[in-house]
Amino acid sequence: MNGPHDLGGQMGFGPVAPERDEPVFHAEWEKRALGVTLCSGALGAWSIDESRHMRESLHPADYYASSYYQIWIKALERLLVRHGFVDEAELRAGEAMSPGAVPKRVLRAADVAAVLARGGPCNRPVEALPRFAPGDRVRTRNFHPTGHTRLPRYARGKTGRVEAVREGFVLPDTNAHGHGEQPEHVYTVVFDAGEIWGEGADPSLTISIDAWERYLEPA
Repeated sequence: MNGPHDLGGQMGFGPVAPERDEPVFHAEWEKRALGVTLCSGALGAWSIDESRHMRESLHPADYYASSYYQIWIKALERLLVRHGFVDEAELRAGEAMSPGAVPKRVLRAADVAAVLARGGPCNRPVEALPRFAPGDRVRTRNFHPTGHTRLPRYARGKTGRVEAVREGFVLPDTNAHGHGEQPEHVYTVVFDAGEIWGEGADPSLTISIDAWERYLEPA
């Protein structure tokens, strides 16, 4: 979706100002926000793609007024309500008032290190041969779905070159909405800066993205 998160190439938001010696967390509550989000994801009710889409779906005014981990928590609240673990009244009260949904699993403190080390691999086998090969010229689709996608707005309708063919990976566009993993080959595609940013772009620069197969067509 063309949500508030998709800011590549947008103007009016000021310069990007990296913070020197930036700490991992800027406040103690951010540590808890990360922990609560990971533990809630371990309940097994939603995928990482649905979680990302929920963050993208926040109202733009709310999204832009929130810090990174505030966005995480606001999206998590909506996920917990959607899947029946809490309701709006319980969120307002800050306590449980009735039994909620039964989780598929519960992440125990003793298991956290092993779970984080294992991660959540999203690579999957794909029976079909790759449609494209390294060196092929391709064009990204110029589409504007209302659902989740990992093709950024600034890279749609652009022509580039396939640099590498990757493994098959879960398709976020379907997985975010409960329509199955539908894995596809992923390609690293390289674009000239001028193709992406137009006049005034630095001619010495290139931009690379990883694109699922359905995002591409022959150029």
